[in-house]
Amino acid sequence: MSDQAVELLSDADLAPHLGAEPGDWLALLKPRVVSLVVFTGAIGLVIAPGPINPLIAAIAIFCIALGAGAAGAINMWYDRDIDAIMRRTTTRPIPAGKIEAAGALGFGLVLSAISVLLLAMATNLCAAAVLAFSIFYYAVIYTIWLKRRTPQNIVIGGGAGAFPAVIGWASVTGQIGLLPVLLFLIVFFWTPPHFWSLSLYASTDYEKAGVPMLPVVKGARHTRWNVFIYTLILFPLALSPWFLGLTGWIYGATALVLGAAFIYYAWGVLRDEQDEAGVSLTRDKPARASFKFSILYLFLLFAACAVDRLI
Repeated sequence: MSDQAVELLSDADLAPHLGAEPGDWLALLKPRVVSLVVFTGAIGLVIAPGPINPLIAAIAIFCIALGAGAAGAINMWYDRDIDAIMRRTTTRPIPAGKIEAAGALGFGLVLSAISVLLLAMATNLCAAAVLAFSIFYYAVIYTIWLKRRTPQNIVIGGGAGAFPAVIGWASVTGQIGLLPVLLFLIVFFWTPPHFWSLSLYASTDYEKAGVPMLPVVKGARHTRWNVFIYTLILFPLALSPWFLGLTGWIYGATALVLGAAFIYYAWGVLRDEQDEAGVSLTRDKPARASFKFSILYLFLLFAACAVDRLI
């Protein structure tokens, strides 16, 4: 790490919340990431068999969002050194000197405890246990253990974002069923092509920070192949709820169309005009398009699952 980054980090650690506003504390929770977590968690609630009181459902969704945000705050606390180096993260509250690192950690730990305890009281221990493990998975297994040690960090770490549907289902039923497990696996295998598409055009940041993302360690061409391969694996996996009779034709048709479209975008990433090292000559336009579509893919696929089950 550069002396400038160390100096910036030290200043951020010592800053007594100077200039901190409610929006800065909210930013610690990674609200854009939480929005997807809330959506998949809500889908888990909707598709679960059995009734649930609307108030209890709202509390469950709130706890899922709070737990995910808490894990994000702990992630920002631990990653404050590399956030100070990477261009796209220098404005985060800790490297910007608006919130102390210790304050961010305490914030994350307190919210984690509140989210798990409240979910246990409102729903059941199964849902609370899965929420607690999901926070631990993201904050410890991914952030602290894997992210800086292996280029497969995002593959294994994908499990962190795959838990909400399981938590939503368990909040209603008190147990874990086959359908939420399949949805978990879908998000798990969706994460690599989603994130590696982003990393193709953000690899310079990761290289500066010393984070072993796949493009940094294995190169752009290897990453392109992995985006394509994981998208191929995702295709039959996304259809599996329909194959197994857990959903109907609405979900099946949606998964088929969306899966084919995702493969098309991934093929574009693979066949992007590139130099001998695999570096894009088009400013990674196909990778950017694939990344954007991957978000739409997951939203529409899970929405189709809910519509299908309700009908």
